Amino acid sequence: MTTQQDQLIEAFEERADRRRDRRAFFTAALGAAAVGGAFVYADPAKAQALTDADVLNFALNLEYLEAQFYLYAVNGAGLSASLTGAPSGAAGGTVTGGARVDFSGDPLVGAYAREIAADEEAHVKFLRTALGSAAVAMPNINISGDASGPFTAAARAAGVVGATETFNPYADPNSFLLGAFIFEDVGVTAYKGAAPLISNKTFLEAAAGILAVEAYHAAIVRTTLYAKGVSALVDATEKISTARDTLDGSPAEDRVRGIAPDADQGIAPSGSGATLTSNIAPLNANGLAYSRTTGQVLNIVYLNAASATMGGFFPNGVNGNIRSTA
Repeated sequence: MTTQQDQLIEAFEERADRRRDRRAFFTAALGAAAVGGAFVYADPAKAQALTDADVLNFALNLEYLEAQFYLYAVNGAGLSASLTGAPSGAAGGTVTGGARVDFSGDPLVGAYAREIAADEEAHVKFLRTALGSAAVAMPNINISGDASGPFTAAARAAGVVGATETFNPYADPNSFLLGAFIFEDVGVTAYKGAAPLISNKTFLEAAAGILAVEAYHAAIVRTTLYAKGVSALVDATEKISTARDTLDGSPAEDRVRGIAPDADQGIAPSGSGATLTSNIAPLNANGLAYSRTTGQVLNIVYLNAASATMGGFFPNGVNGNIRSTA
């Protein structure tokens, strides 16, 4: 009997010609821009208007999203109500979708999922404590795996599934890993991009600590997908990566920021035989991770390359002063 996982993999294999050697292209495209090591990721005038609380609340929105996704995948339930409302009294938003994943066929992935879920919940608690009375409530979040949910919309746009097919990240461990892949690399680039906007050194150190953990998470997901040795899964990461590149800005805008137009990378290796090189860490020519502006991050989670204030995983937008992709 054909399982949903088999159907998913078959859908992956109905793909266009894959882009080759993305890492080599990235290195070449970055060129001289990487040599200087100094990039502009945000409009300085806008950056000056932001407070540390604004930046941390932006991060808190992302942590709400990640925590809900992982907790539902592990437990079938999300954050407690005590961790979603604002200290000011504002009630937390609703969560649409979410389901427990059957990890019995891949207990190692289940163990990873439980660790990441606990980490993301801890990040929510930490940021809420650090922000105190300034913490925003959780916005409405959509993590549905049904035909009208954002995971399916993202997968269809990327070409991971067909125009009438559904992508459910809770269907099986492989699907869960691809769902996690959509988030994790974005989290790393978001924290790196936000770091220059934080003036308080204590908050900056805290953000660096979370960034390191998010990078560990991304590496776990990327390594596990790569180690499975399934070409369809590798190709799916390339397609998701291309979609994120398309959402977060045009090549011309990327060049202004000093970002290669193909900066986001899947896990396709380069070389062959004795020269085979994996691509677990998506880095630039200097071995550095790149950054995304808050607007670029919102473009991805809103699933909208245009100016927007809501959509995708945040159907009514995020909470706080940083809400727009513009």
